[in-house]
Amino acid sequence: MIAIIDYGVGNIFSLYSSFKYIGAEAVLTSDPEEIRAADKIILPGVGAFGDAAEKLRATGLADVVLEQAAAGKPILGICLGMQLLFEKSYEYGAHDGLGLIKGRVVTMDGVVPEDYKIPHIGWNGLHFPENREKSPLFKYIREGECVYFVHSYFGAECADSVIAAVEYGAELTAAVSSGNVYGVQFHPEKSGQVGMKILKAFCEL
Repeated sequence: MIAIIDYGVGNIFSLYSSFKYIGAEAVLTSDPEEIRAADKIILPGVGAFGDAAEKLRATGLADVVLEQAAAGKPILGICLGMQLLFEKSYEYGAHDGLGLIKGRVVTMDGVVPEDYKIPHIGWNGLHFPENREKSPLFKYIREGECVYFVHSYFGAECADSVIAAVEYGAELTAAVSSGNVYGVQFHPEKSGQVGMKILKAFCEL
């Protein structure tokens, strides 16, 4: 069973529907015991990092995520959920993340060319690092297949954890992993069959 953490940030019904589509059992939950009982955990999120981190901690669910990560349970952060896995974000100030992925979350401003729109919205191809084995998260998809992004900030100083990048005037982090913890900057639930294949692969970890 997949536990999709509901901590009041973002539209998570589409994620739930995606797991139902691929035949996986999923539940939307804010119950710590239900999360502990799950085989795998999804940490979703849209909006501002600081607000999301505060809500996750206020509900006590940040501690549950850390506990389950330490226990070896597969965890997937999606979009802002991925960013929350990092040590720190500099979106509207400095905010502490969960520290499960080494690195910082920083603005694209000054990184991508001035004629590139921020936020980065749209379909872009995934590129896998040549210096490391392809992640099992992407076992059903090929180099260059496209997924859907909506973001203004990205993971930086995390080269050792990057399992996919995207080209948007500069190379930006598209996905990361450290042990049993995974994160994707894009929205698999909005990425058609490619996204469904990624969620299927997560279910098989």
